Amino acid sequence: MTLAIGVDIGGTKIAAGLVSDSGTILESVAEPTPDDATKIPAIVADLVERLSGDERPVGVGIGAAGFVGEDRATVRFAPNIDWREEPLGADVQALIDLPVVVENDANAAAWGEFRFGAGEDTEDLLLITIGTGIGGGIVHHGQLFRGGFGVAAEIGHMRVVPDGILCGCGQRGCYEQYGSGRALVRDARERVVNGDPAAAAIAALGDGGDLSRITGPAVTKLAQEGDPLSVELLTDLGRWIGEGAAALATILDPRVIAIGGGVAAAGDLILGHVVAAFETHLPARAHRPEAAVRLAALGNEAGIIGAADLARVEPA
Repeated sequence: MTLAIGVDIGGTKIAAGLVSDSGTILESVAEPTPDDATKIPAIVADLVERLSGDERPVGVGIGAAGFVGEDRATVRFAPNIDWREEPLGADVQALIDLPVVVENDANAAAWGEFRFGAGEDTEDLLLITIGTGIGGGIVHHGQLFRGGFGVAAEIGHMRVVPDGILCGCGQRGCYEQYGSGRALVRDARERVVNGDPAAAAIAALGDGGDLSRITGPAVTKLAQEGDPLSVELLTDLGRWIGEGAAALATILDPRVIAIGGGVAAAGDLILGHVVAAFETHLPARAHRPEAAVRLAALGNEAGIIGAADLARVEPA
């Protein structure tokens, strides 16, 4: 059995796992993400040391949100961590004496799903990860597609509404402003603030006026319990996701589209609406083969599993 370590660096947590060549996480550890980004390489090195024990992993794969250069070592830009042209791979490798591969976190998750999850029956996969924003990863003919500069598949910033809602990237009308967990929460809170009588159950989440308690998981739970407005909000969210997926399929022509990320926890409650919108908006649908749209299979572990496998099959 060939072991590798996968690391997922998020805005609040750094999680790592010792992963077998069958995609099984044998052991996992985590630490909070520090406010001081210069401390991250040392934390990653410590996690790797704790996971290694008596084992000798073949390498370490790191998934990080942001633009990762074609050298698969430099984080050019990260939205939630103060990294600009950060030599993350070299900094970590100097501390652990193991090969290190750095990959965009959604790319790593896509690779994990391709190898061991929702896309293991195909050579062409599009992963759409729906969290606070929208991330994406593309596997084409069995290879991870990184683009000419290493920053492909930033699908959350595809423009879907001209002059629409201002996005954190500086543009307006981006996909993630309409089809993400952030959009779900924004719309739910707006209904409460505007005094919509249908929002009584949602308003109760923020008892005392604390809108921060109105979260995506909380609204999803209400929808699962049958609250009509929460169901409506998830229906709208699924429509946006499905419309975007249809536009992406027009360009990429994947065989499988996997929907992952936190919003996917809504399961069939949202997937049906995604599929319906995808089918409605896919051009010339009656005259083309059609991608299978399905939920991702690996959950929050996809990034760790995928990053570890990339360190194994695409060593630095």
